[in-house]
Amino acid sequence: MQETNQKQRFSQARIAMECAVDDRSGISLADVVENAALQTRVDKKFLLTPEQFRQFTNRLGPEFSVMQINGLRTFQYRSTYFDTPDFEQYVAHRQGRRRRYKVRSRTYVESELCMFEIKTKGLRGATVKHRREQPIADAHVLTPENLEFAAQVLAQEYGHKMPKLVPALRNAYRRATLVDPVDGERVTCDVDLRFADTDGVVHGPDMVIVETKTADGRGISDTALAELNIRPVSMSKYCLGVATLNPQLPANNWSRLLKRLDWQRTAAGG
Repeated sequence: MQETNQKQRFSQARIAMECAVDDRSGISLADVVENAALQTRVDKKFLLTPEQFRQFTNRLGPEFSVMQINGLRTFQYRSTYFDTPDFEQYVAHRQGRRRRYKVRSRTYVESELCMFEIKTKGLRGATVKHRREQPIADAHVLTPENLEFAAQVLAQEYGHKMPKLVPALRNAYRRATLVDPVDGERVTCDVDLRFADTDGVVHGPDMVIVETKTADGRGISDTALAELNIRPVSMSKYCLGVATLNPQLPANNWSRLLKRLDWQRTAAGG
């Protein structure tokens, strides 16, 4: 009864995600890293209602396990994104520039692990992630060591110099990760999305953000979603967060998405 009452306090998307991972076999983080790290990959994002998500996960075979750490199968993620004061990288993503990138720190709350990351675009649009571990205390600041690391990546990948960066956005959500260790395919499932900056907080819709991560963009999960007539959406958590918290910025790429979804905004401290 206590577990039932607790789930009633969750969003419908959270309940759907928890149910989807309950009965699958578990896979350790070490095995995920060994078999499905995919630092260079093709990413596709999808927005699913709770019912669509249930239909989708029912189509995934038993070869998909759920990442499990210390008995837990869903995890809190918190990120801080860095951009220029005039949101240069937000603009680059909005304009679809090939040589765009994201700089962020990501905290894995339950694991007490914090990584500094810079994501670039490689050949044929594949995402390439460069990362290094850092203390959790540095999650919201750009340290000299991380600045040097990011500058080296930009110089190597694009021949660019690192501009002045500042903390631009924080986000948080809960994630479950489904893994097919045979072919390295991963599916991340995010719920309870929240964005924040110094002026306010935005709570995302009661939906599941599904991201497929495969070597070629044609994985089992992509096929299952296509069979349900669920198409990829052009979206970035960072860009959606910046657009909702900074309505003065152009957001034509995501205007329909922003209008269609139920975003709840509150003032800072509210």
